[in-house]
Amino acid sequence: MKVDILAIAAHPDDVELACAGTILKHIEQGYTVGIVDLTQGELGTRGSAEIRHIEATNSAQILGVRFRNNLNLGDGFFEENETSLKAIITQIRAAKPKIVLANSLRDRHPDHGRASALISRACFLAGLPKIETSLNNVPQEAHRPKATYFYIQDYNIGADFIVDITAQYDKKLESILAFKSQFYDPNSPEPNTPISSKEFISFLEGRALEYGRLIGVKYGEGFKIDRPIGIENLMHTL
Repeated sequence: MKVDILAIAAHPDDVELACAGTILKHIEQGYTVGIVDLTQGELGTRGSAEIRHIEATNSAQILGVRFRNNLNLGDGFFEENETSLKAIITQIRAAKPKIVLANSLRDRHPDHGRASALISRACFLAGLPKIETSLNNVPQEAHRPKATYFYIQDYNIGADFIVDITAQYDKKLESILAFKSQFYDPNSPEPNTPISSKEFISFLEGRALEYGRLIGVKYGEGFKIDRPIGIENLMHTL
């Protein structure tokens, strides 16, 4: 299914934590969005792959995306190789997005930076006609997204641009909490993790407040770019 924006993530919940507000905002503006998770998050300390699948499906419904696919490339062990690249290229060519949102360029979790490089390379290679892929035994045409933007995750590596998500923040939080096995639950018997503490949700709000303050709004989400953005009207940057 074709979409305007394709958000690709190493793990289920990466997209929700980092750019759900941006996704919601663009869907409200009439654009279409799809999500592709590279892994099932099966190495996560809390929950399981099966639980993550249910949670990811629930979150996708909250966000209102057109589809959510999982490539099951292997949490913690996927590599930048032909198999992984072609799996992502197939998704890009099927969805034909104008924009791809990808993992942070570097982060605490090594899967994030590795996914970032993998996704960026796949976006370029997807535009080469001599790379052959097919979906349901139907050959695919080459397609290269016009831009790849990298959402910011645990490490605050600084934003090149910020999206105002003030009106979308509450629903973003709802989509995050759909992954209830991962976050604060005083009754959970599972081990504590860096994101399961009671303070983690406050950290997320603090990050959103920080980025919002920089552009004169309440809440924001930051992104990095790998090439300059062309602007037709300076007034659109205000």
